[in-house]
Amino acid sequence: MSNTSENNSENTVPADDAGVYVISVAAEISGMHPQTLRQYDKLGLVSPSRTEGRNRRYSLRDIALLRAVQKLVGEGINHAGIKRIIELESAMANLSVEVAQLRIEVDALLKENPPKGLATRRKSEVIVYKQEK
Repeated sequence: MSNTSENNSENTVPADDAGVYVISVAAEISGMHPQTLRQYDKLGLVSPSRTEGRNRRYSLRDIALLRAVQKLVGEGINHAGIKRIIELESAMANLSVEVAQLRIEVDALLKENPPKGLATRRKSEVIVYKQEK
């Protein structure tokens, strides 16, 4: 997968998952101290990509995750709980994609092979008699 998506032949914009921000910039954008970002990386909460020199490079997706972690910390959730929440949200997103793909497959199969179902009854007219007074 490419780390850039092209707008035109001259300009390229980094993809959301492209690690382009050094720790100081990521810290400023997320409103956190760089040491907090290092701690979150050490705890496995937000793990940015690394350069060949082992320097951290944060993506827009990483920064969004940092903000989410910051919100959860503000709500009083401990780091272990936050890690579990992140894991479960990721699993849920993956399962949602899988369900969507399966729905597409089922729809295609149903279109090719419509269900034969039970024989349908012919509808008969209902006659309502009105009693005259």
